[in-house]
Amino acid sequence: MDITIQYSFLPHDDADAALSFYRDVLGFELRNDVGYGGMRWLTVGPPAQPGTAIVLEPPAADPGVTDDERRMITEMMAKGTYAGVVLATSDLDATFEQLQATDADIVQEPTDQPYGVRDCAVRDPAGNLVRIQQAG
Repeated sequence: MDITIQYSFLPHDDADAALSFYRDVLGFELRNDVGYGGMRWLTVGPPAQPGTAIVLEPPAADPGVTDDERRMITEMMAKGTYAGVVLATSDLDATFEQLQATDADIVQEPTDQPYGVRDCAVRDPAGNLVRIQQAG
C-alpha cells in the first residue's frame, strides 16, 4: 500500500485566533478558509509540505454530536486535554526562542524525553497541545 497523511483535524473556538497562531507564530500558510452555517474551517500547513495540512474546525461542526458531548468537548478544550499534534523542526532551540518571543502559551521548555526525543510543548489558542520535537 502507498498511504500518506493528507489532513489532520484540530478544533478551534476562535478562527481568527487560530489563524494568527498557526500562520503568524508557527509560520504555516493558510490554504483554505471556508465558512458555512455560521461556522468557519481553516486549512493550514507548512510551506515545505504542500500535501499535508491541518484542518482547524469548529467543534460544533459534526451534526452527530449531542449538546452534552459538545459541552464536554468545550470543557476538555479549555483544559487542553481534547486534541493535539506533534510537529518537528530542524532546530528545536531556535524554534523555542521564537515561540517565547510571541504570546504562545508555553507548556514545556525543550526537554530530553525518556522515550528518546527532545521536544517542547505549547498550547494553541483553543487549548490544543502542540508538541514540537527535534527532527532526526
